[in-house]
Amino acid sequence: MQTFNARHLLHLLGGKIMLLCLFAVVAQGLQAQKYREEGYNFREFDQKSYYFGITLGINNSAFKPFRSGEFLRSDSILAVESISGPGFNLGIVTNLKIGYHFDLRFLPTLSFAERNIRYEKDARNLNFSQRTVESVFVEMPFHIRYKSVPYKDIRLFVIAGVKYAFDVASESRTRQADTLVKIAPNDFSVEMGAGIQFFFPYFIFSPEFKVSQGIGNTLIYNPNLQESTILEKLLSRTFTISLHFEG
Repeated sequence: MQTFNARHLLHLLGGKIMLLCLFAVVAQGLQAQKYREEGYNFREFDQKSYYFGITLGINNSAFKPFRSGEFLRSDSILAVESISGPGFNLGIVTNLKIGYHFDLRFLPTLSFAERNIRYEKDARNLNFSQRTVESVFVEMPFHIRYKSVPYKDIRLFVIAGVKYAFDVASESRTRQADTLVKIAPNDFSVEMGAGIQFFFPYFIFSPEFKVSQGIGNTLIYNPNLQESTILEKLLSRTFTISLHFEG
């Protein structure tokens, strides 16, 4: 219960931090627009071959369950579904320019996520059991970014890439009872997304959204646990909204 409350509090604080950062960026932009006399800010940043920054984000994570043949033969578990949970991201941005339109990006991130698996055992009595997986990921995403031609100090972009994630909280879960479905600590995903760059005199502000789809089975199969045997595999899914501050 304490862990859940801490995660919930972290999620609320993360949302407030993002709102404060957004207000600060808008205020900075209005002031810069007022005092800027000529030229555009993006020209200075386009001369840099690389730059760094920080990223803040909120995420919504879930599993995609695939049922096994054992599920069809089971009469005690009627349904299994995944319920998404909130999370918070904090990371570093490393951007390398590889052309006028293309960047290579590496964003090592610490990500807090919550995912749930719910089993329906008796529809008439609304009997459900739920497995909550609270994770702390060290994520290493590599992205290729394509940028449009700037319009004044605004530019659109799309991203695509891959991500490796390691759950540092998995060791504590392995000590739990064998009556719980277990999840592997390693995960590989493909990612895609889009965003907007706003160029200010001293930094670039980039709101971005992206979708991550796991490509590896994260289920640790347990032949002695029915909640595990009715599943063939579990794939991770995450939707993230990020605010990048670069320069």
